[in-house]
Amino acid sequence: MNKTTTPRRLKAILSGSVGNLVEWYDWYAYAAFSIYFAPVFFPGKDATANLLNTAGIFAVGFLMRPIGGWLFGSLADRKGRKWAMTLSVLLMSFGSLTIALTPSYKQIGIAAPVLLLLARLLQGLSVGGEYGTAATYLSEMASTERRGFYSSFQYVTLIGGQLIAVGVQLLMQYVFFSAEQLSAWAWRIPFVIGALLSVTAFYLRRSMEETEAFRHTGDQPAAKKGSVRELFRHPKAVLTVAGLTLGGTLAFYTYTTYMQKFLVNTVHLAKEKATLLSFLSLFIYAAIQPLFGLWSDRIGRRPLLIGFGILGTICTVPIMTAIAHEQNLWMIFLLMMAALVIVSGYTSINAIVKAELFPAEIRALGVGFPYAIAVALFGGTAEYLALWFKNAGNETGYYWYASGCIFISLIVYLFMKDTKKTSLI
Repeated sequence: MNKTTTPRRLKAILSGSVGNLVEWYDWYAYAAFSIYFAPVFFPGKDATANLLNTAGIFAVGFLMRPIGGWLFGSLADRKGRKWAMTLSVLLMSFGSLTIALTPSYKQIGIAAPVLLLLARLLQGLSVGGEYGTAATYLSEMASTERRGFYSSFQYVTLIGGQLIAVGVQLLMQYVFFSAEQLSAWAWRIPFVIGALLSVTAFYLRRSMEETEAFRHTGDQPAAKKGSVRELFRHPKAVLTVAGLTLGGTLAFYTYTTYMQKFLVNTVHLAKEKATLLSFLSLFIYAAIQPLFGLWSDRIGRRPLLIGFGILGTICTVPIMTAIAHEQNLWMIFLLMMAALVIVSGYTSINAIVKAELFPAEIRALGVGFPYAIAVALFGGTAEYLALWFKNAGNETGYYWYASGCIFISLIVYLFMKDTKKTSLI
């Protein structure tokens, strides 16, 4: 039983959430501003080809996430949630600063995209560790009857990080800089901001309280805590995490990270209009996550997951097709929001569902490692595959691919138990 008082719990969740927000801002700043800096690192006249190159590096960054999930998950289970979360946000700062300071292809040649790649690998390592440790920390600090609500703030801050990245982009586009200035040099500013914010989050996390659940693992043998061997004594839970993540992460990255490029590259909206639509939809999307979390505390986690699985399977192709052929901004916005409401059945509670599957001594590793593998394979490649299908002249093929992946996760949701009733926290 978590005996942490409400004020201490709220302070701890706030500290953990702010750091999470900063990490995800740094991660998503790359996606938000790649439409400007793609030619800086990959000179060429074909806009889709340039975006494919930057999307490829975005996808490669995801390959580091399983390593980060394993490394930081093990550290969180052995040394503490606070220790691992503090280190991860510091690494993110180094990655952002590297991107901000890397010269262009014209200045240093092939070294420019190589440095960009190295920075993304470092950020991938960091954010790969952030998810599992933050999910574990928030779930362990939450009260039993409000775990769904409190843990939903992980995706509030995750989406919030993306929202801030898009908000910074809006201010730079409409208030401070011309399109020429953004493409030439001003795109570097968000990465400087990210590096500075990461340092701030580092100091916030240093003062966080450790969870009671971790302190109670002190009597466990050291060899069991954060051990991959111990983790695979729970094969069903590991496969469940991977399976329930597969469709959800693909849908999430399709309707958030990729959607802005989709609006520019397929719908042919101006960059500024695409950014504004993304900002408004993400703001509402973040705001409704706690409502879904509260709902799960009342009716259970599984009904929300099944709802996402059914609606995601049926509606993905029609929604993407409709957006692709729509020019009315309000109709595009409503279609985007319909998709994000559907995805909320997954995003609002997926962290707590995973945490409830594992005992405390391997919880951070159990949440982070299999999740990161699934995200690397499906979430990280979403944007690249979408652009690949478009480049091949078969853009609708991606819509069907996304729908099929969500259907696979739906099968997992139908056969898994409701973790609210079987929680190991």
